[in-house]
Amino acid sequence: MALIAGVGAALAIGVLAFCSEINPHWVFLMAPFGATAVIVFGLPQSPLAQPKNVILGHLLTALIGLVFLQFFAVTPLTLALAVGLAVTTMLLSNTTHPPAGANPLLIMLTGQQWSFLFTTVLLGAIVMVMVAQLMRRLNQRLL
Repeated sequence: MALIAGVGAALAIGVLAFCSEINPHWVFLMAPFGATAVIVFGLPQSPLAQPKNVILGHLLTALIGLVFLQFFAVTPLTLALAVGLAVTTMLLSNTTHPPAGANPLLIMLTGQQWSFLFTTVLLGAIVMVMVAQLMRRLNQRLL
């Protein structure tokens, strides 16, 4: 199981890295996807690893980070408020995915643009989920 999880994580991150290489105008990787890989591939039955949680958790928290960046200065207070709102939003919407809690910090501290929401966050999360689904199917066939 651990080897299959590692292969799945490597494959997902590799696909995202390769996509970033072939299209230098879009970045498909972000640090929280490393933590997502641990949960999605290492703990696939966890509610936190389910497609809805991975995709919507990342999308909602990234949106919060972008809204804060757009309308407020980046300060210790706004960083704290954005993460607090992200956690609250995931819990209330039943889309909790812990790695997504880092998205507001990443976005605000690096000054990302709105395109980051779709190219990096949404497409990256979808690729992670697709590779995880593929690995689950392959694993079921092998067993």
